[in-house]
Amino acid sequence: MPKQQPIHEIRIGSIKATIWANNSDNGVRHNVNLSRLYKDGDQWKQSESFGSSDLLLVAKVADLAHTWVFQNG
Repeated sequence: MPKQQPIHEIRIGSIKATIWANNSDNGVRHNVNLSRLYKDGDQWKQSESFGSSDLLLVAKVADLAHTWVFQNG
């Protein structure tokens, strides 16, 4: 069985929203994961923890994710 993929991603700088579609009895429901990308040596990693300097970007990415879900839901 292939691994489920997100249906859309929004990224500004190191902040990313990943949008997932989940089928339910009432139609498609969307979930959004927010993460911060960072490099540890040669590897890219992600965290769900945000510094105070990340918060405006988190809010903007969350707003864009909300708009996308509203327009495509």
